[in-house]
Amino acid sequence: MLRRTAAASGVAALGIIALTYGASAKAQVKPGTNEVHVFAGYLFGDDLTETQISGVTPELDDDFLWGLRYDYNFTEVLGLDASLGFSPNSAKRLPTGGDVDLDVTLLDIDAIWTFLPDSQFAPYLLGGVGWAFADLDSPIDGVVDAVPVRIDDDDSFTLNAGIGARWFFTDRGLMRFEARYRFIDKLVDNFDDSLNTFEGTISVGWVF
Repeated sequence: MLRRTAAASGVAALGIIALTYGASAKAQVKPGTNEVHVFAGYLFGDDLTETQISGVTPELDDDFLWGLRYDYNFTEVLGLDASLGFSPNSAKRLPTGGDVDLDVTLLDIDAIWTFLPDSQFAPYLLGGVGWAFADLDSPIDGVVDAVPVRIDDDDSFTLNAGIGARWFFTDRGLMRFEARYRFIDKLVDNFDDSLNTFEGTISVGWVF
């Protein structure tokens, strides 16, 4: 909880600074520039298994998400976005009735298409591929068709697509507001189900 609060507070503080100095913004998306971002937001989960375990279907919870992004702008319109995100999440709706910590790390490479690149407020679309790493604290034990089963974590590929906007508050500073749909092939190694998740994030970045 403390690391979630600290990360969210840090991004919020940077956002306040951005709003304070917003009037001096002149920057736009320029070819050959780099961007580094710190982001925070929320990940909305989905079912972890395709079948019920002891009469219930385990789910990935809705939880905090934070991380880092790097962008390279090949042109005013086309760029590359690399993202590393972490969600200190949990598996819920378990046979035991409690929750188990399920940390999720997301690594993505996306193409990003910017509209109105000469504007202080520049909307964009992005989409790409990546990898999802799951870390389940303890296995999920239960029964399927009267047979005892044990389910552990697993890693898999992920696809994502999103929409967002850059807001330049100085020549070198900007904020990003973004929503992504994410497909995750699986996060568990038995009776697995693909996940359809959603993310909403706000980030503060620097251009160089």
